[in-house]
Amino acid sequence: MNDVVVKELEHFVWTDIQNPTYDFLNEMNETHQFDLHLIDDTLQKGHLPKFERIGEWNYIIFRAHSKNPKKNVITVDDLTDKIAFLFNDDYVLTIHRAEFDFLKKDDYNPSSTEEMVLCLLDKMLSTYFSPIHEQSIIMDRFEEEIFLKNAQSISLEELYFQRSKARIAKKIILIFQAMLVHFEVETKNKAKYNDIKDTVENHILMYDEILEDANMLLSSHLAIKAQKSNDIMTLLAIFSAFFLPLTFIVGLYGMNFINMPELKTEYGYFVTIGVMLIISFFTYRWFKRKGIL
Repeated sequence: MNDVVVKELEHFVWTDIQNPTYDFLNEMNETHQFDLHLIDDTLQKGHLPKFERIGEWNYIIFRAHSKNPKKNVITVDDLTDKIAFLFNDDYVLTIHRAEFDFLKKDDYNPSSTEEMVLCLLDKMLSTYFSPIHEQSIIMDRFEEEIFLKNAQSISLEELYFQRSKARIAKKIILIFQAMLVHFEVETKNKAKYNDIKDTVENHILMYDEILEDANMLLSSHLAIKAQKSNDIMTLLAIFSAFFLPLTFIVGLYGMNFINMPELKTEYGYFVTIGVMLIISFFTYRWFKRKGIL
């Protein structure tokens, strides 16, 4: 179902379309004459950011961070929502499926379509601020749990999906950054354009930090688990070293031969126990000297 809002601003017309159909966009194409393949790109799910200039029309696709992304993020569509922009000097067309609060505002008063598009792109970039902050807090919590608490409480699944979110978001921002190079703006819009570039660079740096933290935490978690396994194996080896000679003595004197002289010795039992204690003592001293205990 097409939800169309037409706003006649002072210098141009802005038409916002939510949940468009192919037939509806094809009808609009008959009036505005933009390239047909742009309709396919607009309706394609998961399309990455792009910029094209075809005739009088400029075409931009960018993806904002979803307000309610899926918990287990593995694709671009799970994390972000797309807006397609078609604009020339007199007309701006925004096409999307998800709802965006900033598209419903009526306080925009740009002097040109280019300024309008830059303003909306900046609003889309701002949707990444809160998720980046939340992910940074989660990384700090994971780090505290690994190094100050019980590393076993870390969810590897959650850590994986946090890393997946950062990786997907960074990919989108990097493509958008490369796209900005080909987006030439008027001199009066240079300041806004440079602000957007600075925001993009800041996002990339933040996501780099999150990805580095996630990789470090994953490596640390696996290293701690490996260390705990080694500690258990070391403990078992120590117990084996203590009880192996004692088990040998017990097994030796547990044999039921008739001719065993020690069986008739009056203090044989106590001597055997004493020998076992002496062996245990010297085994302990040896481990202590080697720094194992």
